[in-house]
Order: sequence, then C-alpha cells, then structure tokens
Amino acid sequence: MKIEVPTEPAPMSRFERFLTVWVGLCIVAGLGLGHLFPMVFQVIGSAEIAKVNLPVAALIWLMIIPMLMKVDFGAMRAVGQHWRGIGVTLFVNWAVKPFSMAALGALFIGYLFRPYLPAGEINSYMAGLILLAAAPCTAMVFVWSNLTRGDPNFTLTQVALNDAIMVVAFAPVVGLLLGLSAIAVPWTTLLLSVGLYIVVPVILAQLARSLLLSRGGAVALQSVLSKIGPVSLTALLTTLVLLFGFQGEQIVSQPGIIAMLAVPILFQVYFNAALAYGLNRVSGETHSVAGPSALIGASNFFELAVAAAISLFGFKSGAALATVVGVLIEVPVMLTIVAVVNRSRDWYGRGHAVQRLADRVRDQ
Repeated sequence: MKIEVPTEPAPMSRFERFLTVWVGLCIVAGLGLGHLFPMVFQVIGSAEIAKVNLPVAALIWLMIIPMLMKVDFGAMRAVGQHWRGIGVTLFVNWAVKPFSMAALGALFIGYLFRPYLPAGEINSYMAGLILLAAAPCTAMVFVWSNLTRGDPNFTLTQVALNDAIMVVAFAPVVGLLLGLSAIAVPWTTLLLSVGLYIVVPVILAQLARSLLLSRGGAVALQSVLSKIGPVSLTALLTTLVLLFGFQGEQIVSQPGIIAMLAVPILFQVYFNAALAYGLNRVSGETHSVAGPSALIGASNFFELAVAAAISLFGFKSGAALATVVGVLIEVPVMLTIVAVVNRSRDWYGRGHAVQRLADRVRDQ
C-alpha cells in the first residue's frame, strides 16, 4: 500500500502567530515567580543527573519530538532535484553561520559590550550564542516556507538532511568553536546532550511517524500533529518560565543585557538570510527554493540550543539566557524576512530570467 505523506504544512495557528506575546508573558511570569518562590526553583534546579536537569529534559522532549515527527527523512531521495538550493543552504548553515556567530559574539559581547556586562558571564554568553547558531531550525521553517509559497519538497529535503547532519556534526562544531573561544568544553555532557536531545528524539519521533503512517496514512499523521502541536509550544513556554525564574535577579539588576545579546543575533540572522537568498539568485535557483533556503539558513533550532545550554552550563548561566533571547526574537525577525522575500519576488525573478538566458547561450 502506498502511503501519501503530507508536504503542505498546516497554516500558522493563532497561538503560533502570537508566540512572541506568550514568550513575553512567560518572561514576566518567570521573573515574578522566581522572586516570590525562590525555594521552589532551587528544588527544581537540583533535580538533575550528570548535570542534566530531569524536569527540563522532559519538557525538551515534549518540545522536540512533535516537531521532529514532521520531518520525512525519506525526502532526502529528492536531494538531486534542488542541488543548487541544497548546496547553498548547507554552506550557510554549516560553513558560515556558526563561525559568523562566533565572530559577532567576539565583536559585540567580547569587545564592544564587555564593559556593560557581568565579567564572569562573558564567555558563557558567547557560548550560548554559538549553541544557538550551531543547529539549523527543524520545525518552524515549515511555517515560514508556507508563507513564502516555498517548494514543500525542497523544505522537507533540506530539513531532513540538516537533521541527519546535526546528529553527527553538532557536538564537533560546538566543541571546536567553544575551544577556540577559550571555553572549557565538558565533552561528556555535550555528547550526552546530543544523545538526549537529538539522537533519541529523532528515533522516537520517526518510529511514531512510521506507526501513524502505516496505520492511518497522512490523515492520521496530520491529525496527531495538529493535536500535539500546542503541547510542544506549551513545553517551550513552561521551560522559559523556569529559565527566567532562575535568571530573574540578573535580569532585573541589568535589564539591558537582553538588548545587548539580541544585537549579534539580529546581525547573524539577517546576514545569513541575505547571503542564502543572494547565492540562490546568482546560482539560478527558483524563488520557491530560494525563499525557504534563506529562512532555513537564517533560523535556529532554539529548542536544542536551550536544552544544550542548560545541560552544559546550568539554569542560571549566561549561556542559557543568550539562547532564550534567541527564542524571544525568533518569530518577529523571521516574519520580517518572510516579508522581504515575498516583496522581492519580481526582483528575484528578473535575475532568474537572466540566468536562464545565460545558460541557454552557454549550451549553444
């Protein structure tokens, strides 16, 4: 029996559209609860094994597994159909983004903003930024691709390929950059984080996906995904309440920290989106591929970044705070990129037409 797999993502729900609002409310709630009930947060923070906080680990799985269930690794069979866009996105995601973020972190956090930040957290902030940039986004890019009328097969292929690479490349890339930044790399914890937050969730998600498709096809899969989607976002927001409950004292005493951490993240996101979009245009790729390529190249798998930062450096660390800032600005920033991609469609098309003409002349 042939199983039809859905390639069109569901439209963004009202809950997802207002994610930034919910994130803001969770920040306020976390700060208030952390101030009112500090002992509760201390108890939660102490529930850990091998530096992995058990309540947060459970929340991270609730975040990640529903998103990974959307990924069809079988889509990698179509990689040759979009080789230009695949090549551009892989180049931006793995050869540019982590290293550009390390450079931007060194410039802004390590140099320009250093006098205004807690001296003991500088390296931790930079580590959080690196963690944020080292993993390409897995789930929300399906929404962004849909908003730009992107090719759903390309999006599936690229996400599946990135996830496969992430299983083996995330730890080495992070370890390399943290080492270059003169930050001690707790390899045992880092590898444990990769196993807990990438390998095991990927296996569980794909088993659940296969079971649903075999029993009820695409309809059953889409039905389950629509039901568990809010669970994933709720787990993310609950994690934020915990994070800001622990970060409250530092944030209240220095409210400008979030703004300063947002600067290198914003530069990195817009730079990589523009680079991917421009390289796709130069290569002659279609707009329906260039749009999602730019969005995948710019966005981050912030769920994994938050989990890894907590595991490596703890709830109260600057690294955890830096990854949370990425969550805070993700939705509004990506929506601005969606708007630019859509409004520049005619400009992009003119460049694609010129490339096609040049290809025909060369073939003759």
